[in-house]
Amino acid sequence: MATQSEAATDKGIGLSLALGALAVIGAALMFAGAPEIEAAWGFAAAMVFGSLAVVGIHLYSE
Repeated sequence: MATQSEAATDKGIGLSLALGALAVIGAALMFAGAPEIEAAWGFAAAMVFGSLAVVGIHLYSE
């Protein structure tokens, strides 16, 4: 009996790790940003890259 198997890749994990690292940098900028506008941009970066990390996992998972 022949079975079909698909080769799983680690694209989702690698993409989410890279985007997660950018989200951590954005969160660090949020905490280190003394003026309010820099903290706001750090928060925006953390939210965007964190969301894209979750999308990366779901996009390449099977």
